[in-house]
Amino acid sequence: MNRIFLLITMMLTVASVAFSQTAEELLRRIDDNEIYSTIEYEGEIIIEHGGRRFVKTMKAWARGNADSFIEFTNPEDRGTKYLKRGGRLMMYSPDNEGVMLISGHMLKESMMGSDMSYEDTINNDPLVARYNAVISGSEVLNSNGGSRDAWVLDLTEKRRGRESYPKRKLWIDKETGDLLRYELFALSGAKLKDYNLIRVETITGRRFPVEVEIRDLLRRDSKTTFIMRNAILDKPIPDSVFSQRNLER
Repeated sequence: MNRIFLLITMMLTVASVAFSQTAEELLRRIDDNEIYSTIEYEGEIIIEHGGRRFVKTMKAWARGNADSFIEFTNPEDRGTKYLKRGGRLMMYSPDNEGVMLISGHMLKESMMGSDMSYEDTINNDPLVARYNAVISGSEVLNSNGGSRDAWVLDLTEKRRGRESYPKRKLWIDKETGDLLRYELFALSGAKLKDYNLIRVETITGRRFPVEVEIRDLLRRDSKTTFIMRNAILDKPIPDSVFSQRNLER
């Protein structure tokens, strides 16, 4: 083999490996900021769909990726509760005073009429464990009235058929590491949803997203703004919060 050609090949291989490692480091930085052992917060969901606007409020607790509890507090939905325990998601509605298991295809349905599915709201697994990532470029992104220089990452699922969104595209702020925007794709390449960061807060030393905008592109004229207030991260939460009794009382 020609020595010059061999040298070029080796240089490209080394560069490719370094590029891949950098992409993984960027994913880990996102995970370090956004993945929690526990979280407690007051939330607001603003749904704009078909020319109408709905505002829902709630209190929420979550622990790892197995346990979560949400209770809605706005007048129209007061008393509606969701419990995820050991990976099983259940809903209690005061209208029928019964508990319903949400599983299978139902997990992909809209939660409370929003642009978020049930799956979107209960997944707390690190991206780096679920996706392979490559840096596909660099782009200046207009975000919140300003320009942000961002890395663009293309993600593909590590285990075929395990992810609701087999492909993702991410824009990561080069300076702060914030996940400014991402797009979610089906295996076919069809774009399903997009997410834009509105605001972050520094909580226990990490930059945590507390206000985001989500659009389900399969819903016409629709967007959802999700807001967290008074978020507390990584503090112990009693087991009683994630109990069947708490769901039904």
